[in-house]
Amino acid sequence: MSEAAEEIASIQDARQRQVERIIEALLFAAAEPLSVSELVRRSGADALIIQKALDHLRTQYQTRGVNLVFVSDRWAFRTAEDLSFLMSENVVEQKRLSRAALETLAIIAFHQPVTRAEVEEIRGVSTSKGTLDVLMETGWVRMRGRRRTPGRPVTYGTTPEFLDHFGLGTIKDLPGLEELKGAGLLDSAIPASFSIPSPDDSLDLTEDEDPLDSDDPLLDEEVQAE
Repeated sequence: MSEAAEEIASIQDARQRQVERIIEALLFAAAEPLSVSELVRRSGADALIIQKALDHLRTQYQTRGVNLVFVSDRWAFRTAEDLSFLMSENVVEQKRLSRAALETLAIIAFHQPVTRAEVEEIRGVSTSKGTLDVLMETGWVRMRGRRRTPGRPVTYGTTPEFLDHFGLGTIKDLPGLEELKGAGLLDSAIPASFSIPSPDDSLDLTEDEDPLDSDDPLLDEEVQAE
C-alpha cells in the first residue's frame, strides 16, 4: 500500500472511530430508541457509516452489562438479559392483562389494521371497549384511522412501544406458524389450509382507511381520559 493510500485509510479509520463515539453518546443520552435516519440527521454521517458503526458497537457490547439492541426499527442500549434481575427494584410492575386483552392484542398485532368488529369475529366473542382502552393505556395499541365502510369503524394497530416491550426488531419478528406450534400454542394437527397473516404495522394508512379528523369525537374522549 502506498504512503498516500495508508494516509487515506488512517483518516477513514479515525473518522469511523469518531462516528462510533458520537453514536454511542447519542444512544446513551436518548430517552427513546433512535432510528438510523435520526442518527444520520444528528451525527452528519451517511447511513452506511452509521450502520457500520452500529454493527461494530453491537459486537463490542455483546459481553457487557448493557447490550446494543435493535427494537422497533430503532437502536437502543438495554440491560443484558442475564442481569435484568438486578433492575427489578426499579421496574414499575406492569398490570397483568386479562385473557381477553391478551387475545385482542395478539389479533391486532397479526391482523392490523383491524376494527373492533373484526377482532370480535376472529375471537368469536364480543370485545368490550374497556379491553381496547386498557391496551391503549399500556401504549401498545393505537387508533389508526377509520375504515371506509358503513359506520366508518375505527381501525387499530400496534405501536413502537409494543415492539420495544416484547423485544421485537420489527413486526415481522412475531412468531410464525412453526414457532407457535413448537411452543405448544397451536395444535400440531391444525388444518393444512390454516395460515397466519403477515403482520404490517406501517404508519401509512391503507387504501380502505381514512385518517382520524382533528375533531373526531374519539380523539376528544382520549383527551378527556388523560
